[in-house]
Amino acid sequence: MRAVPQSPVMWRFSGNQMKRWRTKANISREQLAAASNYSPDTIKAMEQGARMPTPRVLDVADELCRAEGLLSAAKDYLSREKFPARAQEFMEREREAISLWWYEDTLVPGLLQTEKYARTLIEHRNPPLDEETIEERIAARMERQAILTERKPPVGLSFVLYEAVLPSPLVDDEQLNRLLEASLLRNVALQVLTFERAIPAGLLGSTVLLETQAYERFAFSEGPIASELSANPGVVNRVSERLSMMRTEALSPVESARFIKGMVNQP
Repeated sequence: MRAVPQSPVMWRFSGNQMKRWRTKANISREQLAAASNYSPDTIKAMEQGARMPTPRVLDVADELCRAEGLLSAAKDYLSREKFPARAQEFMEREREAISLWWYEDTLVPGLLQTEKYARTLIEHRNPPLDEETIEERIAARMERQAILTERKPPVGLSFVLYEAVLPSPLVDDEQLNRLLEASLLRNVALQVLTFERAIPAGLLGSTVLLETQAYERFAFSEGPIASELSANPGVVNRVSERLSMMRTEALSPVESARFIKGMVNQP
């Protein structure tokens, strides 16, 4: 499998330029941190490309270092990086997808999350994110959901959720109803793999299989530290077989909708 790059080149370039301008202007990292309301360690991470320089810090650095707009100009390019570094390559492929199979064993898939659910996950990320990044990530996740209804021709979407996803304290009635609404779309198949029907393949973690407009097929798995995207035919074939097994064992879409409805608190 090919690992997704952990530090986008634009992060590294912008951070490097910020450091060069700061050094040239004889501005300390602590001064920039205080002026932009970040910690010195956060500024260091931005300068090293480990974190994306935010619009605020670029504007502050531009003014402090008298860069005459050259640092602020990076905002136009960095604004495109709305997702964690480990997931960006997958997001590019998702935008090109004509079909997508998704299995989740712990969380509601991002394409089906309510804003409240997404916010809880993103706000409690470790290490913590700054407020600007939190809002950018939430907005980006909501924007991705256009794939459900706004693509022409529609994208074929298949979701299988392990039953353990649903009783989570994060999954309230709003989120359950969101799943039910999505299941009514003609291009969406939503199934639940219950505890009773669980198979070993369903206990190996979440995975996604997608096909692009160029008929390329990719397998993606995301973890808390690293993620992998692979076009290797052997890997793609194994993931396809695994997903097919779970779709076969899961409740049908109609049975799954009935199962989810049974979990919604009735007035």
